[in-house]
Amino acid sequence: MGAQKQQEKSAGMRILGIDPGYARLGYAVVDYLDDCFTICDYGCIETSAKTPFPERLLVIFEALTALCERFEPTAVAIEELFFAQNTTTAIGVAEARGVAVLAGAIRHLPVYEYTPLQVKMAVVGYGNADKQQVQAMICHILRLRKAPKPDDAADALAVAICHAHSGNRPEFLAVGGYQ
Repeated sequence: MGAQKQQEKSAGMRILGIDPGYARLGYAVVDYLDDCFTICDYGCIETSAKTPFPERLLVIFEALTALCERFEPTAVAIEELFFAQNTTTAIGVAEARGVAVLAGAIRHLPVYEYTPLQVKMAVVGYGNADKQQVQAMICHILRLRKAPKPDDAADALAVAICHAHSGNRPEFLAVGGYQ
């Protein structure tokens, strides 16, 4: 392994993984050092359907900002959106996703995007893996006894793993990294 590659590997990363949503946004903060993962935190930011939409976005922004302040990630990894049918939901999720990107950009963090296919490939090695296969591999990789709940948090962990496995090289897995 080259000297630069060894230095990058030793430096490690703290990744904020995000599974976008406005009712429930999954997040995960993981450290990746020398091919080992350590979970710092994971969960969901939830907003009520009774809350006006702009306020829901503000809740998401403030919660992600607080996570960034608390954990000081070195990168943000976020899943790209895939919606086949409901455009109303897609627009709302896209707006929440934009808020998540902004929360990282304000802190001058590189923000990387991954498609669901890329996440599955990086975690399972198979792009058509189902949710149970992805969760089983998350448990194996992170040495967990059971799958993280809710699913949005598990998905955020998968996005963080995907970024770590990309070797911090956007050309490996990422579809355009914002830097």
